[in-house]
Amino acid sequence: MKSYRKELHFCLPSRRGLQNITDEVQKAVTESGVMEGLVLVNAMNITASVFINDDEPGLHRDYEVWLEKLAPEKPYEQYRHNGFEDNADAHLKRSVMGRETVVAITAGRLDFGTWEQIFYFEFDGKRDKRVLIKVIGE
Repeated sequence: MKSYRKELHFCLPSRRGLQNITDEVQKAVTESGVMEGLVLVNAMNITASVFINDDEPGLHRDYEVWLEKLAPEKPYEQYRHNGFEDNADAHLKRSVMGRETVVAITAGRLDFGTWEQIFYFEFDGKRDKRVLIKVIGE
């Protein structure tokens, strides 16, 4: 069995942002040489998320609006976590969107359903963040 590890690095210029990382994940799968297996993709920061959905701008905006209703950024004083930092809302948003995703690899390609893509969602940007890609298989 083969195992391959790669990190993606992000430093988004805004507090929140969504980025399609499907091509980078497929590139890592190709680099790994794994033809049949699994790839784990996870955000290595507690204020960011990795998830699978449709790459449609309206849906991306809907996520932003919905998450802001669930855990509004302001007023900062509404959260007990805020003190040294002002990112309690980012922790809550990450809890809703999840930490990671796993995708099957078939014939060396990500084995997706129709319209599925992998996304990195940043909730507390303007600083360095990482995403782990771990490929395992034959």
